[in-house]
Amino acid sequence: MAAETCSALALAPLLGANSTAAAQYLCSQFDTVSLQLTDAKSAIDSTYLLFSAYLVFAMQLGFAMLCAGSVRAKNTMNIMLTNVIDAAAGGLFYYLFGFAFAFGAPSNPFIGRHFFGLKEVPAPGFDYSYFLYQWAFAIAAAGITSGSIAERTQFVAYLIYSSFLTGFVYPIVSHWIWSADGWASAARSAPHGLLFGSGVIDFAGSGVVHMVGGIAGLWGALIEGPRIGRFDHGGRSVALRGHSATLVVLGTFLLWFGWYGFNPGSFITILNSYGPIGSIHGQWSAVGRTAVTTTLAGCSAALTTLFVKRLQTGHWTVTDVCNGLLGGFAAITSGCSVVDPWAAVICGFVSAWVLIGFNKLAEKLKFDDPLEAAQLHGGCGAWGILFTALFARKKYVNEVYPGREGRPYGLFMGGGGRLLAAHVLQIVVIIGWVSCTMGPLFYGLNKMGLLRISAEDEMAGMDLTRHGGFAYAYHDDESSSHGGGPGLMLKNVRVEPGTTPTPPASQT
Repeated sequence: MAAETCSALALAPLLGANSTAAAQYLCSQFDTVSLQLTDAKSAIDSTYLLFSAYLVFAMQLGFAMLCAGSVRAKNTMNIMLTNVIDAAAGGLFYYLFGFAFAFGAPSNPFIGRHFFGLKEVPAPGFDYSYFLYQWAFAIAAAGITSGSIAERTQFVAYLIYSSFLTGFVYPIVSHWIWSADGWASAARSAPHGLLFGSGVIDFAGSGVVHMVGGIAGLWGALIEGPRIGRFDHGGRSVALRGHSATLVVLGTFLLWFGWYGFNPGSFITILNSYGPIGSIHGQWSAVGRTAVTTTLAGCSAALTTLFVKRLQTGHWTVTDVCNGLLGGFAAITSGCSVVDPWAAVICGFVSAWVLIGFNKLAEKLKFDDPLEAAQLHGGCGAWGILFTALFARKKYVNEVYPGREGRPYGLFMGGGGRLLAAHVLQIVVIIGWVSCTMGPLFYGLNKMGLLRISAEDEMAGMDLTRHGGFAYAYHDDESSSHGGGPGLMLKNVRVEPGTTPTPPASQT
């Protein structure tokens, strides 16, 4: 770039004596400064991406706390361990296979085929920071699924499905939508046509992450059936409430915090101007707008859920509000960068009704999902994809996805129906792909006896039967021997392999 803007031949006549040598010297200095600025831009963008990756990874702590609070105390250690394994197993399998399947360019429209084990990384556009960021997304999808099948699933099943989801199922979908070679990508390289002339605008993954995790969880929960006691003999719903609203709220706020890396961070870079030098219009402004739309969608969904549940139950229910809030975030994730703040409020409002409606349907069909993950991430994620196709603004679409004249935008914004057609196809394809991969996996695990724990173990609690003891100890032996009062609920019982545990009465 510097050689094109600084020409010694053009500069020489302006410098007088020894003009050629002076012009060459000045141009060399300009070249040096230009390269230093390029390095500085790369460093700023890489730092921004790494910071965003750290925020998204912090969502794993949010998932762990949300899951722990949403299950009964006797299964706390089990669900937290699954969250740790999602990150650990997902890290290895995404490193070995997943990143290559997702972004291994050059490739075909269906699957990537380079960068296995990060071979040939770093490469132009594919530095280590990009891998870390995408890995954090992959394990988020696996974490969603773990909530749907909580409190009744064998630990070996978690290991198998998490590895398969992060190493193969999720990367294929992310390749379709986010890779420059993907058949549905809105950023597909110029020589290739775009799907319906627009491609799919799923900016941060309402479909790629949330629908994939939610549909996978749907099949897992369907195949292994509801928890014991979730529905009585007459088929009526029985609430099996989580043991800690405190952990649910803590997890929700941690997820909220992490979403500022999930959505704004999906720009990947920040130092990119949309206007003339000195203009306030640039990627940095779009990043801020994306954070605002994310916030407003969640707030709108939370307040809508608050008042609707108050009318339905007569109570102000914090756990329902937390789920509503997260449903708003899941929905806005697709269009967060291409819609106005006022549209984000509509997105959150509708997402709350979507979640409430799917929860009612799940109850009617006797579908048991302890964290409402399939309804929240699958249902609200699908709504978010449709919302983007309706409300995407032309100006923002052309800024975020430049280089294609006449690109379709939101139907309600005057952009026609081609973007909506692409997004409806995305929903259908994701449901089909995840159903054809994760459905048979869960079915096979169930047939082999590797999916669901025994009824005795489920009643006793997996912490006691599978993990050596309960997560909480309310008194110890020393205090009891010195006349201390009785424990409030449970003791931390150690169970050796081969023994049959006897659970405390309060935990059956």
